[in-house]
Amino acid sequence: MNELAAKIETLEHRWMRAWMQRDRNLMKQLAARDFIFLLASSSAAILDRASWLEAATTRFRCNGYRFDEVYVRRHGSTAVFATRMTLDATIGMHEWSGETWITDLWQRSRFKRSWRIVERTLSRPDTDAEMPDAIRSMQLWR
Repeated sequence: MNELAAKIETLEHRWMRAWMQRDRNLMKQLAARDFIFLLASSSAAILDRASWLEAATTRFRCNGYRFDEVYVRRHGSTAVFATRMTLDATIGMHEWSGETWITDLWQRSRFKRSWRIVERTLSRPDTDAEMPDAIRSMQLWR
């Protein structure tokens, strides 16, 4: 594993542990100002940064995760992280666990030279028609 791949994978684990521990400050520190969470399923749904931070520390709870084989590729000042992930999560009282595919976009800042997550796309073969509405219900701008 090269140095960049190790750095990005370490940041991914920090991000996931912050979610599990409902550590809003660390997630805020790791997320770019224009961060978005995109649920890519039969009907897509998006959360902006403020909506994600609120949801991830209240209703959208991660209880555990496991990454499969990790793929990291650098594109200038950005890096793509992709992996299949086993996720143990709930949205409110709704169980939301299983196999997912995540693709994260990380960007290196110009001044502090630190990496920030810009976008998380979580894809899953989701046949539960209620899930997109559950994600949309967490949008703070509505």
